[in-house]
Amino acid sequence: MGLIYGYDICLRPRNVARALADLAGLAPPARAVRPVEVTLPGGDRLVLLFTSHFKSEPVDCSESSTLELDTSLMVDGDDALREYAQTNGPVPEADGRIQIGYIDATIRFESLLHAGCTSVECWAATSGMSRLFAWSANIRKVFTDLTADSGGVCCLFDTGDGAPERVCWLNGEPTQETVSGPRFPDRRALAATWSDSEK
Repeated sequence: MGLIYGYDICLRPRNVARALADLAGLAPPARAVRPVEVTLPGGDRLVLLFTSHFKSEPVDCSESSTLELDTSLMVDGDDALREYAQTNGPVPEADGRIQIGYIDATIRFESLLHAGCTSVECWAATSGMSRLFAWSANIRKVFTDLTADSGGVCCLFDTGDGAPERVCWLNGEPTQETVSGPRFPDRRALAATWSDSEK
């Protein structure tokens, strides 16, 4: 089994629709898929340029604990992305952005870290993309910006193999902490620093 690296954004449940709309704004506009209609818990409906399990049938999450989405993202080029493009084939756009994908996005309406939050977990589909997630400052910026814009409380980089997770964004500020580390010995200590999820 290859590397599976990802970014995990934790945010308030009321901001999930905004976060998904922002994430959809990063999808390639010419992606040859039919958009998927998603009904979120609480009744919000979104039409997203994603698929769910690689299908475009409507998805009703009103009584579901998770939502699975598949997408690709357009990211401003940096050295790591340009090197990836040379060896993996995506041609940079005229504006310098480079398409990466597939991204497997799992939305947990009750985060494993904090029952009062929702998590948006975006995982790289291949080992090459996982390395790119680790090396590209612009990919990290995409996810920290998404956290900030959606009012998220935390953004973690997770290698999925039990190694310490990197905290990239926390309570409105960029940071470079680890879990487990001196400040956060475990995930419970990290989640304890978050403000009340509905305030």
